[in-house]
Amino acid sequence: MKNELSHVRTIIFDYDGTLHDSSKIYIPAFKRAYNYLVKNNKAEEKNWSDEEITQWLGYSKQEMWELFMPDLDPSFRQDASGLIGKTMLEMIQRNEARWYAGAVDTLQYLKDQGYTLIFLSNCSISYMEMHAEQFRLKGYFKRLYCTEQFNFRKSKKEIVKLLKQDFEGDIVVIGDRFQDIETAELEGVYAIGCTYGFGKHKELEGADLLISDIGELRNYL
Repeated sequence: MKNELSHVRTIIFDYDGTLHDSSKIYIPAFKRAYNYLVKNNKAEEKNWSDEEITQWLGYSKQEMWELFMPDLDPSFRQDASGLIGKTMLEMIQRNEARWYAGAVDTLQYLKDQGYTLIFLSNCSISYMEMHAEQFRLKGYFKRLYCTEQFNFRKSKKEIVKLLKQDFEGDIVVIGDRFQDIETAELEGVYAIGCTYGFGKHKELEGADLLISDIGELRNYL
């Protein structure tokens, strides 16, 4: 596989479930929002497992609510969604967000090897900017993108297709969900699936390569 990646010059990283273990801040945020809906008689009480909650990581907030509670009144959807975002930002400010072990060293290694690193997440602008400040993302990534910058109307695959015009050589996309892996359908784009993230194994079947630890990238790039 290393020979196949020899023409790669640009690496596009997903964030949650790839570099950032977002379960640490998403699970309590989801529970807080769900409790709000229960108190307002918009949802039934339920003891959620962590796996049930983290299945939504990797989706934009619009996609998440359309799949999770499509019939929820728009005003309550907006309130609950805002509560999730507010809670997560508060936890980031309290330094409760955590990257996966080895993520910082791996990014620095890839940058030192001369790769162009790009950040691409299905997140909001405020979430991206908060993490950029907290984890000094601009010290590693040449550009930062999130789907809110495209009004949540473009998939990651569509965004990567646009980005291809700006960079020479092949591109590799690294992520843990099907939204990342389907980018490999584009010419000159490879996908590396992260099995330690939040995607199901079936979502990663189209990946050119699977890794179980972020540090394994050093063996291929």
